[in-house]
Amino acid sequence: MKAVVAGAPVSFGVFELTPEGAETISPDAMMAALAEADYAGIDLGPLGFLGEDAALRDRLERFGLGLAGGWVQLPFSDDEAFAAALPDLRAALRQFSAGAEAGAGPLPLPTLADDGSSLRRAAPGRGVEVDALDADAWGRLTDNVARAARIVRDAGFEPTFHHHAGTFVESPDEIDRFVADTDVDLTLDTGHLFIAGGDPLAAVERWGDRINHLHLKDVDLAALRRVLAAGGGMPEVWSGGSFVAFGQGDIDLASVMSALDARGYEGWVVVEQDVLNGPDVALDAFVSARSADQLTNRDALRAWV
Repeated sequence: MKAVVAGAPVSFGVFELTPEGAETISPDAMMAALAEADYAGIDLGPLGFLGEDAALRDRLERFGLGLAGGWVQLPFSDDEAFAAALPDLRAALRQFSAGAEAGAGPLPLPTLADDGSSLRRAAPGRGVEVDALDADAWGRLTDNVARAARIVRDAGFEPTFHHHAGTFVESPDEIDRFVADTDVDLTLDTGHLFIAGGDPLAAVERWGDRINHLHLKDVDLAALRRVLAAGGGMPEVWSGGSFVAFGQGDIDLASVMSALDARGYEGWVVVEQDVLNGPDVALDAFVSARSADQLTNRDALRAWV
């Protein structure tokens, strides 16, 4: 498989929902851990975490890592809110340009995602039951995805769209509808598809020709079911141990990778093990465990990539 493996800040507890002011691993320590574990790239993480502009480019060059992509969450079904959020997209695109200048690996893919709703985020995997879009709102979503895609392409990048628990593109049926109604290809996220009742291997057969980016996760199904049965939302999924090191969960990742290889997949493979550090866990112990998991994940991938 001619894919390139990247790590992600979310695997070290650094992402948009990390509590403000929380102590986290430094970007240099994270990138050093990934480089030492033979990752070729890194996801952007929260805007500014890895630095911006020349500082971002220089940091990537120093550690020999490419920029794989980065999360850009936009309220696609709300025209007014979408227009107000476009400066965030353009700010992210400036950082993708800086990352591309580092010259390591394929170009980064701006990873578009819907903002969802508070009702959906509180009921991951059950979004259609609690907050479904009507036809007009779905039309706004697809129209605004097209607008965002034009901005991304005008900046010299190809967009990808991330189906995600807690958003309006979550379930396999919603992904089907999205694929039919837009020309933006998909980020297949094996973990979030699992939450929404999908089968990642079946997803490769179903949408394989539209998958241009991969977020690879393993899921402890028993842990996930406990969280959802207790009424947990996405914060509880992230902090409840649902996403585990490769081989410790219930997703047949080897078969998923083989199926993608058979289709000639050549993009980034972003290893994501979404975690939130609990308040009772010391940072040093947390970082040590996360670094060990990334070694495990990279070792598992050697047979596939």
